[in-house]
Amino acid sequence: MNNQIQEKLNQDIARLDKLTNLPLPPHGSWPESVHQFDEDSINALKTALAAQRPLLLRGDPGTGKSQLARAAAIALKRLFVYDVVNAHTESQDLLWRFDAVARLAEAQSLQGQQCTPEQRQAVLDSKRYISPGPLWWALCWQSADDVYKKSQYQLNSPEKPEGWQQANGSVLLIDEIDKANAELPNGLLEILGNNAVSIPWLKTTIGGKESIPPLVIITTNEERELPPAFVRRCLVLNLELPTDEAEFLQIMVGRGKLHYGTQCSLKIRAKAAWQLLTDRRVGGDKGISNLPGQAEYLDMLRALAMLGKDEAEQDVMLEKIAQFTFRKYPKAYGR
Repeated sequence: MNNQIQEKLNQDIARLDKLTNLPLPPHGSWPESVHQFDEDSINALKTALAAQRPLLLRGDPGTGKSQLARAAAIALKRLFVYDVVNAHTESQDLLWRFDAVARLAEAQSLQGQQCTPEQRQAVLDSKRYISPGPLWWALCWQSADDVYKKSQYQLNSPEKPEGWQQANGSVLLIDEIDKANAELPNGLLEILGNNAVSIPWLKTTIGGKESIPPLVIITTNEERELPPAFVRRCLVLNLELPTDEAEFLQIMVGRGKLHYGTQCSLKIRAKAAWQLLTDRRVGGDKGISNLPGQAEYLDMLRALAMLGKDEAEQDVMLEKIAQFTFRKYPKAYGR
């Protein structure tokens, strides 16, 4: 590791020590929000930077796993690149996608046309049918951007922060990796371990020891067990709601204040938190695994802020809409 990279990592680690509540501006489909950093999250991010290992975030949906990656990118002034995994995603898709169908159609359309071998080669040049994937963008923006601009197969490109350069580094979020089959995480082992990948169409390797390694954050909702070899290569942070009731209520009310403190009073936030705790308790006793959590609590406050103009109206509405926000498995609640 050269001195410039070491200095950059040291600066980023120092920035993380100063984080508390961080406003998050809108980003693509991501709405404006606020992220509240805690000590465990900060220490996990610092360790991931220092060890240059991916950070695997485990926890229930709505505990802020994906938002932590976005907040880290903003706090560290890094490029934010993300991909939401689905059952059809393959490890190569995170590097690039190749439009073989379009290339075949172009080849067929050239049949019978008068064109030189050079013209045919130019039209069927593989680089015209490549769209760089999130891992390519995170490792080397410039080469990805060059290919993207010349390609007719253009998927979404990341939003580049103003004044950002590759030396500032990137944060790569691979979201919901548990939706993919085992081949995807296993296919990432070598790439993430080496911080580099060979691009055959460019006959070059991007990344490597002389480039700032991306901070890779991976989330899972535990829908499918991840390969042990993959988990061993990651640092793991469990983002779980506390089991202690007093601590649970305190955290919910505090996060409610962070997002809707000017729209929902302490009484309303506390009552909504108590209702959430009660419904989680009932659902747990009935064997429900996907219990309501922070996401549903914030949904409730957002709705109350819109549906009630004052505390009294919000208090009445809370009783009426709890069944829609917290009780998503009616049979468990006697309905």
